[in-house]
This record gives sequence, structure tokens and C-alpha cells, in this order.
Amino acid sequence: MNNEPDWSLWRSFSAVITHGSLSAAARELGLSQPTLGRHIEALEQALGLSLFERTLTGLKPNATALRLFEPVGTAQAALAEAAILAEGAQLDLGGTVRLTASTVVSSYLLPGLLGPIRQRYPAIAIEIAPSDSAENLLLREADIAIRMFRPTQLELVTRHLGALPVVPCARTDYLAQRGTPTSIDDLRQHDLIGMDRSDAIIAHANAIGFPLTRQDFILRTDNQPLIWELIRAGLGIGFAQQSLAESTPNITILDLDLAIPPLEVWLTTHKELFTSYRIRAIYDALAEGLVGYISGSNV
Repeated sequence: MNNEPDWSLWRSFSAVITHGSLSAAARELGLSQPTLGRHIEALEQALGLSLFERTLTGLKPNATALRLFEPVGTAQAALAEAAILAEGAQLDLGGTVRLTASTVVSSYLLPGLLGPIRQRYPAIAIEIAPSDSAENLLLREADIAIRMFRPTQLELVTRHLGALPVVPCARTDYLAQRGTPTSIDDLRQHDLIGMDRSDAIIAHANAIGFPLTRQDFILRTDNQPLIWELIRAGLGIGFAQQSLAESTPNITILDLDLAIPPLEVWLTTHKELFTSYRIRAIYDALAEGLVGYISGSNV
């Protein structure tokens, strides 16, 4: 009799340890919490081992579970790699391509780029995962990623497309009411829109000799599209992609030398996926559209 557990049980086991609870793991896998609980019980029965301590706060992995977790994770990565190889062998231009990009690029840039791409490849469905975190291409969380940093994994095919300038800007009527700053020091007299938990703006300001603290920003959020909408609503001075500011009515770019580093744009996919016709088609079409957009933003 073969009592080897089904892979779905191992997947549920891994998700519970990774996410810390049955409920969180169930949400990640798209399963019900009772189903996930039955998976854990079935795995323990098949192995003849207890893997979790049942507590009032949920399931706590024991030492045996923690020892098993690493090889199970290795197996997951191997299966993901096998799926990538199979994907790369497909010749059909139909199917689905999953993209990930920053929340600003996803919200304000991709809709314009995808129009011509959809006309050219109407049989390819496109999933978009807006995220300012680094989605893991190696585990197939996305097929193609638009990054604002250079990926370093050797298994990835990466293309540098250019850079997008970042500028200080504000709604024109806000500046008419509060005055237009002509020097960096003038910014202290204005409502500044910045980040909440991220210290990226503060670190750069301090590096150029303009000390800032979190309290200097009257409006704070780490949601990049919201920062842009706050600027558009006239609530203060913030920072945005130059091309976005230039293409938006009633937004004025401030003539201040803040030496803000541009956003480097990289397009990347897994090297095995690059042999998939549909992924290569969308990759090349995105590269073409992004290069055109970046060139226009640097004119």
C-alpha cells in the first residue's frame, strides 16, 4: 500500500508554516479553512507523525515540521521550475501572461501601453499584479516584471530600457495661493507630501544637505498612486515621474535643483519563459512601448 502523501497536502503544510495560520494560508491558496485543516490532518495521518501543536491561537509547527519545511520548499521551487520549462516549450500565442509592475506604473502607464498590445495580440489574456515589492519570478508569481531596479538573479533575462526623471511638482492653483518656491529652503513654507514608513525621500534630502524628518511631511503615505492623487488634488508639493506631471493638466513642475535620482526601468522574465512565444511577444511589445514612453519623457 502506498501511503505517500499527495502533493496538495505538502503544499498546504508549507503554506501554514509560511503564513503562520490556517486562515492566512487558506486565503493564499484559495481554499477554505476547514479544507486546509483536513489537509494537515491527512498529512499527519499519512506520515504517522504529529507536525503541529494545537493551541488557542492556532497551529504551532513542532521541531519535526520545521525540519521538513526546508526540503518541501526545495521541492516547491523545483516544481515551479518544471512549470517554467513546460511554459517555455509552448508555441501557442494564446493563453495568459502575468505582469507585475509598481503601483504607479500599473495605474498610470500600463493602461496606455496595453491598448496597442491588445490589438496586436487579442488572444493573449493579461493579468496585472500591481506591487511595489519584488515579486518572485523564479516561483512564477509573475511571468514578466517591470522593475525600477536591476534584478540580479542569474536565471533571469533582463533588459535596461532607460530612466524616468522624478521632479517636485504641485497643482497650479495651490502654488497660486501659497507661492512658488524658488529655492530648496522655500519648501519649508509649504505643505509637503511624502512617505509614511519609507525613508527614501528623507535619506536623499539629508544626502544633499537639506535636513528633513518625517514630521516635515504634512501628508504621509507609502501608497504611490495616492501620493500622486494628493498632489493632483492640490494638497501640497510632492514628487512624481516627470512624464506623468507633464501630461497632467493644472500641474506645475518646480524649477528646483534637488538632484533626484531618476527611476531606472528594467524589463525582466525568466530565461526559460523567454522561449514561450506568447511571453516573448508581450515582453518585446512592452519593451517597444516602454522605450517610446521613456524617450518621450526625456525630451
